[in-house]
Amino acid sequence: MSYAKRSPWLLHYDASSCNGCDIEVLACLTPVYDVERFGIINTGDPKQADILLITGAVNDQNKEVVKQLYEQMPEPKVVVAVGICACSGGIFRDCYNILGGVDTVIPVDVYVPGCAARPESIIDGVVKGLGVLEEKQRKMEAER
Repeated sequence: MSYAKRSPWLLHYDASSCNGCDIEVLACLTPVYDVERFGIINTGDPKQADILLITGAVNDQNKEVVKQLYEQMPEPKVVVAVGICACSGGIFRDCYNILGGVDTVIPVDVYVPGCAARPESIIDGVVKGLGVLEEKQRKMEAER
């Protein structure tokens, strides 16, 4: 996990969740779970983010926002879909305005299922995302 030495920055976006997963994402920041021990820093700026963490299903209204956030992030970047809604559309999958999971709009690197996903699972997904980020960084350096 040498990429964590650089303190990767995480951008959280709530696509259209019930806020159950968002509450669990916030729990990851508390001293009980302390995701910052892995060097993760939260940001609100996609141009500085290495990891895009998305909760909720993608719908017609937010699909362009999700694409725009993804496109604004510099390479290498990782997308972590948190919760069953972000993974597949969840219980809202058959709703008229739901397109499905995040992978219907942008590529997803790590899936964290659950309703709501537990903080331990979210942290595990972010740490796996760090591994993916490190691998993407190596590939970019090899191509140079």
